[in-house]
Amino acid sequence: MVHLILTGATGLIGSGVLQQMLASDAITRISILSRQPVKMTEGHEDKVRVIICKDFKNYDQALLDELEDAQGCVWALGVSQNAVDKAKYFEITHDYPLDAAKAFSTLHPSSPFTFDFVSDEGATQDPGILTAMFGRVKGQTEKDHKEIHPFIPAQPWWKKPLIAPIDTVYQKLMTPTKPLGRILTELAMSKGEPLQGKDIQMEGTVMPNTAFRRVAGL
Repeated sequence: MVHLILTGATGLIGSGVLQQMLASDAITRISILSRQPVKMTEGHEDKVRVIICKDFKNYDQALLDELEDAQGCVWALGVSQNAVDKAKYFEITHDYPLDAAKAFSTLHPSSPFTFDFVSDEGATQDPGILTAMFGRVKGQTEKDHKEIHPFIPAQPWWKKPLIAPIDTVYQKLMTPTKPLGRILTELAMSKGEPLQGKDIQMEGTVMPNTAFRRVAGL
């Protein structure tokens, strides 16, 4: 029996992860933390519980009790830097996942808990003066995952001309949503085992897109 936590389930990557979790017989329970209902869960109420969460920085005991037997989490919650101011972007991108990881580490401290934080290609632990605060447009891989198309918000018309050149130039730096969702799901069930491979960074804890593509066979 495997119980996993998911955030960002209404976004592109989160929808891809959710589709893989729903299809996996090994996963018996999914707890989704969301600000709003998740349409993709309709008809799967026996396996999924959507917990409406208004505060992603604080987790009371009642909520932790609901999550107590969870073995891992895929943190796909995020926002574009263009949608919020700098302070809010930092709060959502930095504070939310760190506070959640700290809270989830108390669920069963005697056994491993895997926390998958979905970052962006180009994130660096050694930023320079020219390093941008950015959130890459994630819609360029929509065409690769038709199963979740009904659940993805429509992109503004002005973004479409930008997607094609980005897809061409940065193809090797991106992973299509469907294999990404599968790999993230498998990682969440890995019980904290260090990742392996020459392209794995920070002592087996950071998996760049080159590694995702290698594992996906792309």
